[in-house]
Amino acid sequence: MQGGAAPPGALEHSMAGRRAPKTESPWPLEERPGYLIRRLHQIHVALFQEKCATFDITPLQYSLLTALAKRGTADQTTLAADIALDRTTTTGALKRLQSRRFVDRATARHDRRAQACRLTRAGVALLRKMEQAARQAHLETVADLGKADRKRFIAMMQKIVAARSGAAGTTAAPD
Repeated sequence: MQGGAAPPGALEHSMAGRRAPKTESPWPLEERPGYLIRRLHQIHVALFQEKCATFDITPLQYSLLTALAKRGTADQTTLAADIALDRTTTTGALKRLQSRRFVDRATARHDRRAQACRLTRAGVALLRKMEQAARQAHLETVADLGKADRKRFIAMMQKIVAARSGAAGTTAAPD
């Protein structure tokens, strides 16, 4: 048959009697660290969105606001490093926060290429208002663990993050 698809059943007929090569069984999803981490992240984001819906702030933006509150003033590169984001994504998130008047951005005195950022009064007030709701989302993310398991789980995550912080591909997904 030229220029067309094989007739129905032709592939099955041509493979009749052949054995598929023996392969290793796939690693079950529910045992894969990457899959479980992605699912846990999805669960946390859903909880965060539920608890913090009235504030219309993403978990990533909340991290930026928190990092700025800790530093007072910081350039975008420093903030990107603080929350493990690439600079471009950080800049976009900061622009969105600036458009809502939660962050001020201005050319840095020490480097005209850099943007110095700081929380506005509205940003400080927002962070204060949403702290309890955000904390609740974080606590509910691990609520099914007992206190000792929760502490151990967080310690294990911190250990992995600390060990891999210099590795390639450790930046977060876009906001």
